[in-house]
This record gives sequence, structure tokens and C-alpha cells, in this order.
Amino acid sequence: MELGFWKIAEADPDRLALVDPDEREISAGELLSKCNQIVHGLRARGLKEGDSIAMLLPNSQEVLELFLAIGQAGFYLVPINWHLVGPEIAYIVNDSEAKAFIAHADLAETAKAAADEINFPAEGRFAVGGEIESFLPYSDLTAGQPTTTPKNRTTGMVMNYTSGTTGKPKGVRRKLPGVDPETGGGGFGGMLYLFGLQPFDDNVHICGSPLYHTAVLVFAGSAIHIGHTVVLMEKWTPEQMLHLIDKYRVTNTHMVPTQFVRLLTLPEETRAKYDVSSLRHMVHAAAPCPPDVKRQMIEWWGPVIDEYYAASEGGGTLVFAPEWLEHPGTVGRAWPISEIVILDDDDNELPAGEIGTVYMHMMTGDFEYYKDSAKTEKSRKGKFFTVGDVGYLDSDGWLFLSDRKTDMIISGGANIYPAEIESELIMHPKVADVAVFGIPHADWGEEVKAVIEPVDGIVGSTELADEILAWSKDRIAKFKMPRSIDFTNEMPRDPNGKLYKRKLRDPYWEGQERAI
Repeated sequence: MELGFWKIAEADPDRLALVDPDEREISAGELLSKCNQIVHGLRARGLKEGDSIAMLLPNSQEVLELFLAIGQAGFYLVPINWHLVGPEIAYIVNDSEAKAFIAHADLAETAKAAADEINFPAEGRFAVGGEIESFLPYSDLTAGQPTTTPKNRTTGMVMNYTSGTTGKPKGVRRKLPGVDPETGGGGFGGMLYLFGLQPFDDNVHICGSPLYHTAVLVFAGSAIHIGHTVVLMEKWTPEQMLHLIDKYRVTNTHMVPTQFVRLLTLPEETRAKYDVSSLRHMVHAAAPCPPDVKRQMIEWWGPVIDEYYAASEGGGTLVFAPEWLEHPGTVGRAWPISEIVILDDDDNELPAGEIGTVYMHMMTGDFEYYKDSAKTEKSRKGKFFTVGDVGYLDSDGWLFLSDRKTDMIISGGANIYPAEIESELIMHPKVADVAVFGIPHADWGEEVKAVIEPVDGIVGSTELADEILAWSKDRIAKFKMPRSIDFTNEMPRDPNGKLYKRKLRDPYWEGQERAI
């Protein structure tokens, strides 16, 4: 059987393609009909190759419908983190130059606020799962449209937005290949192949993390394209995941270490209720995993806990469980299609064991930060790019990360960039200076801490902290909000204005080792 969801569905329309969060089972034929109708519907509204479609959706059938539609129509799909607030969403919709904005009714307030802020055209707004004022029903996209294969099929792509340490988020954009999707998607299995997962072979992929994350959609999309059933969870809970693993004989997934921690807190009698013997490759990334946690998961699930290191921009390295047990702490060796080098501050390649900046090259093609050529060039050294992590390679090519991006916070697998939060807090009239960084959190790895220097004449207090947090709640997404605020009389800045953030952060980590 040919690969690529569209060909698989044509050949075997009755096969189980998708299980939605309500455990409704959706056949490949039903899903194919919907994604074909969406292509016809979007084209009927004037969308053409290269146009962008923004989506603000929880894990659902509609996410996969849109993913499969753009993949054969030459559009860009722009997934948006639904934890963001209206102005943050509006920025991404506007910056991506989206021609359609599709949002879920559960997110009606923020979706409408975002669309109204940028005067997004009413004819391009579509609501899923209920009504949103000034949005058309999502069903209007498919109503009256044929279920037949669209003409002039051409490969589309996902354009994820990734925040930087400064400024606004940037879209990671790759050039459309300009060929039919079966040719353009010749490596449909993508990273699943790297981990030894094969087409069909009774594989079932479970998706418990939000599909707006780059890797989560990459893994789920690859799975459905090579004939794996995809089981979606809207809200991840440890016991529900075990239930679905048992019921659907799940073989693979993409996870973050926080989920491992939550699973390990389940009582032994709860764990014992579910059969996990079907598991083959349970891949994790996105945040450092404490070695003891990883060992416990391997003891429970067997040698199926695999890991990789990469970014929205590309990658990367991987390590299988047996290899990790021999090289604990490593994030792996380079993929067959990638190269890893460690460079010093003068761009010289460093020998094994010496710490420097981690640079990667992926043979599948370059990216650009949409509308930011300066940021694109700054991230590169020749064919290599970096996301700012530092580490070293040992003599056998195993990569060890010595630190993360200088200031980035990783909380529960989510990347949080302090500059975005600082740029909002500094606007409070009683704030003279601010620093945001991560401090230890037993469950999430790190939590967001803010240290503020009040303006002259204002004294830091619990009341002031409460006032600033209340003021910020409509300006900063909840998952980015500082969990607490401390005050200082003077920030540790040098005469040129450089902030020595480590001087503020280190005391909170005293006696504890940051997971790296």
C-alpha cells in the first residue's frame, strides 16, 4: 500500500484512522472526505498556494482535518498556542498574514478579541464546536463542497511560531517544494523512522500533548501518514493515558518529562490495572528529564523510553533507552540526516569534551524566521544553526547539554521566554526594572519568578505584588505568569546596562542542581 494518508484512505477507507478525545472512532474514508472538502471550501474563498491558515484549536478531529487539507493544497498551517491572550494571538494571526482564522468556541472570548484587534475579515473567521460572535460556522467551509480529490494538488507545510529571547515570536518558515504531496512527502514517517517505527505494523500513536507544539504535530502527522491509528487526548491525565494505551494497544507517542513524573505518582495498584506491554517507542523531548525519573520509567515500561534533542528550526540527536543507560545524561547522537558541532565564541570547532555552543545542520533544507532576516542570519554559522544551547560532545559523538538557552524557562515541557514577560511588567507604572527567570518546582521542573525594582518612593510589598499580578493577567498568558514576585532595591546591572541575571537566579537554586 502506498504511503501518505490520502493514498492510504483511498485504498482502505474503512481502516481506523483517528480516535477523538471522546473516543469516537473515525475512519480513514470519513477523514479524507472532510479534508478534501476543506480544500475545496478554502479555494472557493480565494485562498491560493502559499497562503496561511491560522488555527486556535484544542486537540480534535478538526486539527487533523486541517493538517491533511493544507498538506495537499500548498497552504501554510499556523497552529497557535491556545493559552495565549488576545493580543498575543492577534500578533501571530496578523504576522502570518493568515487568510483564514479557525478557532474553537471554548476559546471564544480570546479568539474574538484577537480577530477584532486586527480587524480580521469576517468572511475568513470560522468557529468550531459552537458559536463565536462574528465568526462563521466551521461547517460553512465544507457545506456543499465535493468530497472528491482536489485538482492541482501540491505540498503544504506547517509554520510554527517560536519565541526568541528578545522581541516577538517568529514564524519558522520553509519554502514550499512545489510538487505533489506524495512526492513532497516521500519521507512521510519522518522522525518515527529514526526511532525504528515502521508503516502500519499494527502501530497506534497516542497524542496527549497539545497539537500546537511543533514536535507533537510532527509526530502525530507522521503517524497518520504511515498508517498508524492516532488516538487524541484533549486533556492529558495519567490514568486516562494508561486506559487508552491498554484499550487501543498503543505502541508509540511523544511525551515530556512532566508527564513521566505524574505517571510515577500513581499508586501501584492503579498502575497494575493497565496493560502497557504493547509499548514500543515512547519518545520524550522538550525539557530535561531527571535521570532518576527516566530510570523509573524504564523499569516500569521497559526499554522503550527514547529521547531526542531538536527545535522547531530543526535538529538533532536521538538516544534509545539501552544506549542512555550506558551513557546516562546524554541527549543522543546526531540523526543520520543531521550534523552536530560545538563552536567557541570565535566560531572555532571544539574538540570532544570541551563546552561551547551547540550548532546543528539538517539536510532537509534551511528555514527562515518569517519577516526577520537579521534573526535568521544571527542564528547561523555557515550551514549550521543554533538555538543558543551549550554543551559538549564526547569522543564517541554523544551530546551532553551543559546548560540551556541563557534565560529560557522550561516549565512542564513548555518553553517560556522571560523577555516577553519582562516587556509587559515593565509597563506597570510602579515598576522601574524587572528580571524574570526560572526557579525550582518539584513537579514542573521550573516555575516563573519575577524580581522587581520599584520606582523611587514605592516600597515592595505583598500588596504591590498582588497589584502587579492582577494588572498583568490580561496581558500575559496564564502559563507565563510569574507565580511569585520578589523585590530588590537595585538590579545587578553594569554601567552599560547589562543585567547579570545569574546573580538574581543562583540563590534560588542554592543546594539544588538544575536539570540539564
